[in-house]
Amino acid sequence: MYKFIHAADIHLDSPLLGLSQYAGAPLELLRGATRRAFENLVRLAIEERAAFVVIAGDLYDGDWRDFNTGLFFARQLGRLRDAGIDVVLLYGNHDAESQLTRSLPVAALENVHVFSARAAETFVLDRWDVALHGRSFRERETTEDLVPGYPAPIPGLLNVGVLHTALEGHAEHARYAPCTIEGLASRGYDYWALGHVHAARIVGRDPWIVFPGNLQGRNIREAGAKGAMVVSVEDGAIAEVAPVALDVLRWAEVRVDATGARSRGAVEERVAEALSRAVQREADGRTLAARITVTGACAAHSEILAREERFRDDLRAVAAGLGADLAWIEKIALETEPEASAIESAAGAIAGESIDDIARLLADAPGDAQLAASLHDELRPLLERLPAEASARFDRGSLASLRDGAIERVLRDAVPLVMARLRSPAKRAPRVPE
Repeated sequence: MYKFIHAADIHLDSPLLGLSQYAGAPLELLRGATRRAFENLVRLAIEERAAFVVIAGDLYDGDWRDFNTGLFFARQLGRLRDAGIDVVLLYGNHDAESQLTRSLPVAALENVHVFSARAAETFVLDRWDVALHGRSFRERETTEDLVPGYPAPIPGLLNVGVLHTALEGHAEHARYAPCTIEGLASRGYDYWALGHVHAARIVGRDPWIVFPGNLQGRNIREAGAKGAMVVSVEDGAIAEVAPVALDVLRWAEVRVDATGARSRGAVEERVAEALSRAVQREADGRTLAARITVTGACAAHSEILAREERFRDDLRAVAAGLGADLAWIEKIALETEPEASAIESAAGAIAGESIDDIARLLADAPGDAQLAASLHDELRPLLERLPAEASARFDRGSLASLRDGAIERVLRDAVPLVMARLRSPAKRAPRVPE
């Protein structure tokens, strides 16, 4: 019996663009996450006494910004060599031959085997009775099915195919080296070690067709545990395929229902509770990078909008208050709504005053399609002339709604806020004598 490790999509030293826009981001942790995850992979291989490690493409995230990326990888290969562990790797769309201007003579290490980009080839590891078949990408835009060119299986050996592919049914990923499950099965291999799709998935078991997912999530679209597959082999056959988490930072979407909350403070308490649960249930001892989405109809809606930036700052303080490096808020999406009776009750509260006509107009505004269209036409030129720093706020609240043309939502948000200002003696305009 022996084990091998199947990993892919490591994206070593991925630049993680746009970090500067994240308030309070743990920059060093984010920048070093892919390296630390790869160190975890090497440690896992050594602890499991793995026979070999398969890397199914996108070891790098493109051309290196400096030679330290390659030197780091070489040091990790040295650790595996010293432990007697072979490494079999191919290059995918991000690290295709045409993408890299720097390279390391890794194939000179006796434990490293790199698949050619010219044609599919086979490496036989005699002491493990295993044959590994694969082909690297020569060009990033490799859009043909590579499977028909893979060698025939070798009788009497465990045959493992290594391929970087979108497979079928993964529209969210570029269609590099597309192929079908039937095409993979037709080659007669025992295990297909795939890469490119960042969500771990066991596609089939006869034969085994497996995506390990990427090693470290790099943004909120890559939420959940990330790592590699530990594959157990008994009597020349695959006995078990088990995922192992190796990430150092865990991304998660945390939705908070604020329905019925009477105050901003009550909403903050709900966020604190939800974030604490997410740290306990999802982070598994890692730093949690959370996207907070607050939803629901509540009386606190207008209070939140009135001091939106303060509310966002308070939520980030809530995350910091959970403990050092336990949680960080990547983004806050506010999708609350006023309670159904908020507009009517606010209008009634000021009825009988000289501004009751304004109150009635505001109360009717969210349902006035003609008014919405007129406002959209008036505001469009203004939005187009916004400076870059203001445009950066387009993912927040009413600006996002204006950008998307959802004027009705802007009006619905604005009415309770205006009513609240009208009800406040400090904010109310002087009454005009009759």
